[in-house]
Amino acid sequence: MMHSYRLHYAPDNASLVIRLVLEELGQPYETCLVDRRARAQHSSAYRSLNPNGLIPVLETPQGAIFETAAILLWLADRHQQLAPLHGSPERAAFLKWLFFASNTLHADLRISFYPDIYIGPDPSDQAVLRRRMQSRLMVHLGHLDALASHAPSWLGAEQPSVLDYYLAAMMRWMALYPAKSDLSWYQLEHYPHLHRMLTGLENRPATHAAQTAEGLGPAPFTQPHPAIPPEGSAT
Repeated sequence: MMHSYRLHYAPDNASLVIRLVLEELGQPYETCLVDRRARAQHSSAYRSLNPNGLIPVLETPQGAIFETAAILLWLADRHQQLAPLHGSPERAAFLKWLFFASNTLHADLRISFYPDIYIGPDPSDQAVLRRRMQSRLMVHLGHLDALASHAPSWLGAEQPSVLDYYLAAMMRWMALYPAKSDLSWYQLEHYPHLHRMLTGLENRPATHAAQTAEGLGPAPFTQPHPAIPPEGSAT
């Protein structure tokens, strides 16, 4: 049976966020593995869906959507869940922090993972850039933890939002990658309100479904281990 949604994914990549949200929404979907080891994201077939060759892509009845935040916002608006609705007094604040997560937090995280792309092949230059990005990431997490302490309905609340799941995935990656780097800069206990949010998300059926599908382990956000997926590769 053809579902309304087809998620092009690679295990423990940004597509994980979309999987979590689709599961939380209770929406049926099918998946299509993008084999990163074979560089399938650069194939002509995949680039016909996303010319940038990045994961994820969500195929929908309205066409293919790429960019994680765009997919999240589209899903939340279409299903009227997991985000403040149009006209809500909380809508503006939610939007600015969702795009902060996408344009600032996720961008800085990517630089810290792939410094060679931004500063070249010299290892010492890469180490300096990575440390700078890690310092920025700590500041970002501090801002988000302070925000969560005020208990907005769309961050760390009993009913998760798309932003919660986006942050949870990124905090998972902060604790894991890059595997050969000093990861001591990331201390989850320094962010108690975000820690509480991650603990709550680990108890959600959506997270349990993603754990099985992508081999994430028993505590994927608070005590993450590298994924052991049943298909494909996380790196």
